[in-house]
Amino acid sequence: MEIGVFIPIGSNGWLISTTSPQYKPSFALNKAVTLNAERYGLDFVLSMIKLRGFGGKSEFWDHNLDSFTLMAGLAAVTSRIKLYATVPTLAVPPAIAARMGSTIDSISNGRFGLNVITGWQRPEYAQMGLWPGDDYFGHRYRYAAEYVRILRDLWETGVSDLKGEFFTMKDCRLSPRPKADMKLICAGQSDSGLEFTARYADYNFCFGKGINTPTACADTVARMQSFAHETGRKVASYALFMIIAGETDAEAEAKWELYKQGADLEALAWMIEQATADKNPNSSVHHAIDAAAMVNINMGLLLGSYGKVARLLDEVATIPGLAGVLLTFDEFIGGTETFGERIQPLMQCRRHVTPAAKEAA
Repeated sequence: MEIGVFIPIGSNGWLISTTSPQYKPSFALNKAVTLNAERYGLDFVLSMIKLRGFGGKSEFWDHNLDSFTLMAGLAAVTSRIKLYATVPTLAVPPAIAARMGSTIDSISNGRFGLNVITGWQRPEYAQMGLWPGDDYFGHRYRYAAEYVRILRDLWETGVSDLKGEFFTMKDCRLSPRPKADMKLICAGQSDSGLEFTARYADYNFCFGKGINTPTACADTVARMQSFAHETGRKVASYALFMIIAGETDAEAEAKWELYKQGADLEALAWMIEQATADKNPNSSVHHAIDAAAMVNINMGLLLGSYGKVARLLDEVATIPGLAGVLLTFDEFIGGTETFGERIQPLMQCRRHVTPAAKEAA
């Protein structure tokens, strides 16, 4: 099972709380986290893009770095780990995204790929005059399909002449092209999102579910594999989990209780308001709303001692069709170090991994 880290490009990571670790993002922070991931033999890191936060006392995600430039910097200071940036399709023209991707491919010697998002939070784009109207919710994956076709044309042939519903390309050129096969990610969970992924992407990320229920997302993985089977393409599924660990179960559980006590209700209310703007009942964002667990944005939580978390991750690895996990932590530098030193060595599904520190020794 592959392991990736969802690096903290936004303030306070993925905990909407005033009692969780409070920090603003920086290159130094994300460099340290990424070098830890590479040192311990993890497979990839992914950075999101968020253009407007949720406010509240915690100023949740009010402070964010840019995904492309961050990953370009990380490409220059790493040597093995794979790197994925995120492109907001409403804000960055596809020909520009293709060129930036080709540049980071050159910096990283072929270790770069791209996460394609359609955008669900209206104020992110309305603040720049880029929101196309709420009708966009209904056709955003058609828009994304043309976007990705342009990326593929430019990366694979150096030319795009696509004439579509949303884009008109006129002998658009790209050179140099990437040396590596550029992999694409989509995190859509609705039927439309999964169908899009099955046709155009290589990887899908889905939310883990619940607390210490490692295989509860198996149904989503199965749905993704069913859509992929229909298109005859191979699409790898990865599940998103947060890890809160300690020497004992009690230590880890005490952290989680503390974070829940500090839930930033103002930021959570803003998030729910924005998530429900899309009135389509099949919206993937609707599936993420659960007031009882939204302190960590309702992602799956693996909670307990180092040994317990290792056993839970081994259970995750048994999900049919799952290729790996994308991990977040309550505290990222210490979290990645603890994962590499105390959790990964106990995982049966990672016995093949030799950390770089041991290789050097």
